[in-house]
Amino acid sequence: QVQLVESGGGLVQAGGSLRLSCATSGRTFSSYAMGWFRQAPGKERESVATISRSGGNTYYTDSVKGRFTISRDNAKNTVYLQMSSLKPEDTAVYYCAAKDGGSWSFTYRLGRDYDYWGQGTQVTVSS
Repeated sequence: QVQLVESGGGLVQAGGSLRLSCATSGRTFSSYAMGWFRQAPGKERESVATISRSGGNTYYTDSVKGRFTISRDNAKNTVYLQMSSLKPEDTAVYYCAAKDGGSWSFTYRLGRDYDYWGQGTQVTVSS
């Protein structure tokens, strides 16, 4: 079992930056592939960025490529999402998720692949 706690959300103007953090506790952090997902009001949850257990492979949805960076620090049991050049359409609740086990180098892109979820953190981008 792992517990996930997101932080770093808030209100920012378009063009600004935020860094989300997801601190984990429980089993060895490197046992988990990690991902960031988001859900805007009235929309389905979507995958934003995911990272392999090794940290060597990442995936980004097209709308955030070049603007967002996912990273993990296995020593600190934390995964990050650096968000830059934010747009109003990035407004959503952002969730951190963990997949237990699986490939060391694979990036899991679907929400149904993940076993544990954080409570979410609100990101609001004003125009």
